[in-house]
Amino acid sequence: MEPRIIVIIPAYNEQNSIAKVINDIPKSVSEVIVVSNNSTDNTELNATNAGATVLQEKRRGYGYACLKGMEYITKQGKKPDIIVFLDGDYSDYPEQLDEITAPIINDDIDFVIGSRVKRLRENGSMTPQQVFGNWLATFLMKVFFGAKFTDLGPFRAIKFDKLLALEMEDKTYGWTVEMQLKAIKRKFTYTEIPVKYRNRIGVSKVSGTVKGTILAGVKILTWIFKYSFK
Repeated sequence: MEPRIIVIIPAYNEQNSIAKVINDIPKSVSEVIVVSNNSTDNTELNATNAGATVLQEKRRGYGYACLKGMEYITKQGKKPDIIVFLDGDYSDYPEQLDEITAPIINDDIDFVIGSRVKRLRENGSMTPQQVFGNWLATFLMKVFFGAKFTDLGPFRAIKFDKLLALEMEDKTYGWTVEMQLKAIKRKFTYTEIPVKYRNRIGVSKVSGTVKGTILAGVKILTWIFKYSFK
């Protein structure tokens, strides 16, 4: 029996990219949910036209959008086996989704990260501060927790029951690192799959601004140090 896979895409003003993302998602996916994070352009219309289920989350924040998608799924009658998180800016390659979910389906792994390795990254797709921030965060997770992560990549898959068990709470920039830290603490099995990464369509709301970069860095480090003393 094929696993039921649902994709959650948080999106804020991604009208020029969202349909491309949806159209490149493999047919193995049962449903694509786009959570419009207070978008003011045609993101919602374009996502609907591309065949996605569109939800609205007026509170700004990546975590808020992800939690809205999870809340919607939890209320449905038929629960998925796997949840995939994917960005709406077309920087990820949605067609690699089957590679991301394969360790869960074939090897019963709980959690899979798409690692944006240097050899597969398009020039300029990650800013120097992103590269350094990822290195620092994963280095600290290795030191404090013995983790083997190399990236905080947004393209990730996790068993739905394991996701619920994490009791996710971060509403903004710390969502990805919170998930990884909690997975380590709960001794989930995990692995990474090398993925391609390209320059996004439009300007990043996080790495594209000094304020966003600083806030994201502070939130990520706060989560790591918080968990190091638990």
